Amino acid sequence: MLKLSVIGTGYLGATHAAAMSSLGFEVVGVDVDQKKIELLNQGKVPFYEPGLEDLLLAEVNSGRLKFTTDFAQIKDCDVHFICVGTPQKKDGLAADLTYVDASIASVAPHAKAGSLIVGKSTVPVGTAGRLASMLREVNEKVELAWNPEFLREGFAVEDTLRPNRLVVGVTSDRAEEILKEVYASLLKDGVPWIRADLPTAELVKVAANSFLATKISFINAMAEICEASGGDVTVLAKAIGYDPRIGSRFLQAGIGFGGGCLPKDIRAFMARSEELGAKQSLEFLREIDSINMRARARVIDLVRIDIGQDLKGKKIAVLGAAFKPDSDDVRDSPALDIAVQLSQAGANVSVHDPKAIEPARARFAHLDFSESIEGCIAGADVILHLTEWKIYREINPSAIKSQVKQAIIIDGRNALDRDLWVKAGWKFRALGRA
Repeated sequence: MLKLSVIGTGYLGATHAAAMSSLGFEVVGVDVDQKKIELLNQGKVPFYEPGLEDLLLAEVNSGRLKFTTDFAQIKDCDVHFICVGTPQKKDGLAADLTYVDASIASVAPHAKAGSLIVGKSTVPVGTAGRLASMLREVNEKVELAWNPEFLREGFAVEDTLRPNRLVVGVTSDRAEEILKEVYASLLKDGVPWIRADLPTAELVKVAANSFLATKISFINAMAEICEASGGDVTVLAKAIGYDPRIGSRFLQAGIGFGGGCLPKDIRAFMARSEELGAKQSLEFLREIDSINMRARARVIDLVRIDIGQDLKGKKIAVLGAAFKPDSDDVRDSPALDIAVQLSQAGANVSVHDPKAIEPARARFAHLDFSESIEGCIAGADVILHLTEWKIYREINPSAIKSQVKQAIIIDGRNALDRDLWVKAGWKFRALGRA
């Protein structure tokens, strides 16, 4: 059986390593972060992802999965998966490929003849071709392929072991056959297999993310129109969602998208299109990004309408810190962005989240974080529901009314039962609804 290595043990890499091990492969995970490696070798995950820690612990205990900082440990591996981050550059929209380049440079000297290096990181189109040229200069007996990931945070294990498609960018039949061997059990279950060239494989992920971002921002633009005209965006979304050409997924108006993928990916896509001389083709993504950021500002406008323009001394309870439920990822979190802006305006902001308090505190120590919903909302002038965790949907509005200073709630995710809250005597607002 093939032996695999996974370079980079963050969200993508740790998940991929554990999942591949569960398919029966011997897997070596490599990272330069010694503390992270020590945790992973104990079967512990340094972030929250449902089901991953149990899977990781089982695979480490099986003996098939181990982690190291020593790249020499990959010399017997047949396939090397590159799973490092590609964050947005600090000085522009483009992706920072420092970690991808470093990974190729570190793997190439140790990769045995005939082995395959497979990129899974999201990169600008043309990166794989450049890396293939770089690889040939160091180790011409190793081939490069690209196999983009499509993980949803909160569903990463399921998306790895039961993906809705497998896309491979290859330059030879041999490379495709190796990847078919890696994913043989998934193909046996009927997962669609798409062979592409390297540029197309790179484009699939950013094209998919751009489409999803467009759909989210579209319904948020409709929410603005509904507010201006007296319409209800939730009914509008339901109506158009029945059209099979449109579908109902990602048509939930609110404070928009965030996280470590969609925002930076569409910005990097715009930057790359300009480099390719095709800037006009993706100009619409600038407005998509603008609509997304505007949704956050609209929540702050609603806060000021309800409790006054001067927010100094006002207590605002924020329910949610992660950018989405079932995750502790606070990268580009709309909820935290709103919380920080309100704090900068002089409000006393208290934040609660079932899983993301510590990651949020590490980034925004000046905010007040509460371990309980009761502590978060006590004496609040307004409650903001900004991450749609199930625990918030289960709140009894009648039971907590006496705990707040003013019974006002703004549902930034259009996920709460408006009738229930109104019946309990709350002033209820939501984006795109009268």
